[in-house]
Amino acid sequence: MTDRGELHDSAGARSCALGIDIGGSSIKAGLVDLERGRVIGERVVVPTPQPATPETLTNAVCGAAAEVLAESPVGASAAESADETSTTLPVPVGIAFPGVVKRGLVTFAFNLDDSWLGTNIEQTMGAALGRPCVFLNDADAAGIAEMTFGAGRGWHDRTVMMLTLGTGIGTALFTRGRLVPFTELGHVEIGGEDAELSASASAKVRLGLDYPTWAAKLSRYCREIEKLINPDAFVFGGGVSQDHADWLHLLDISTPAAPAKMQNDAGIIGAAVHGASVPTGAQR
Repeated sequence: MTDRGELHDSAGARSCALGIDIGGSSIKAGLVDLERGRVIGERVVVPTPQPATPETLTNAVCGAAAEVLAESPVGASAAESADETSTTLPVPVGIAFPGVVKRGLVTFAFNLDDSWLGTNIEQTMGAALGRPCVFLNDADAAGIAEMTFGAGRGWHDRTVMMLTLGTGIGTALFTRGRLVPFTELGHVEIGGEDAELSASASAKVRLGLDYPTWAAKLSRYCREIEKLINPDAFVFGGGVSQDHADWLHLLDISTPAAPAKMQNDAGIIGAAVHGASVPTGAQR
């Protein structure tokens, strides 16, 4: 997003939260205005370490968080009032993770080191950041941003399926405004193979498909989702959604469809919203 928000209440941290979006190649972080759904100031982007082990990834996330807060009015205010040994972050923290985290434990991780499997990432990151933090799947984070501030705002009483079209197909399912977490419906089989192998944005590039041909493959996948889920709306995200005028009208599906609005800040914003909404110590 290019229209950056200003903090509504710079005297306190309740109107904002820190969102961190961990990807296979980069980590994005920003302070989010929770009333407007906008990143305050500039987001910080750092490379994802290779290999992304618990130690190297934790250090990178902490560095990104520190950089964000050093540039923010909330971070500066907290630094003035804190003692020299305090490492506690002054705002809630939510982190979008490319995998599955259940009750704090990593059960599956995409494009990260296998040493994460079975690790309590909430304890590891929380101890390093100096405050509890909550995790959610990266596609779910993007969906939360769209349902709260973007294309899904008018569909809170319905069933909405967000599809993030990128290297694969990320899915986030909402019914009556509530997230059904950790869906992996990009792996639905079409013609004996994962749908994302032919219908993702990367498949379009890899197979050299024009928009009509790719839209036909994406339509076939969406019709399968229509049979399985019967959603009231599709929201399409990922970088290719910015070119929606070239292909959205080509889809042969029964369900209303809309392009995502939050673009590259969706993961940060959704993570921040989730971090602010989960009470400290709550079971996830």
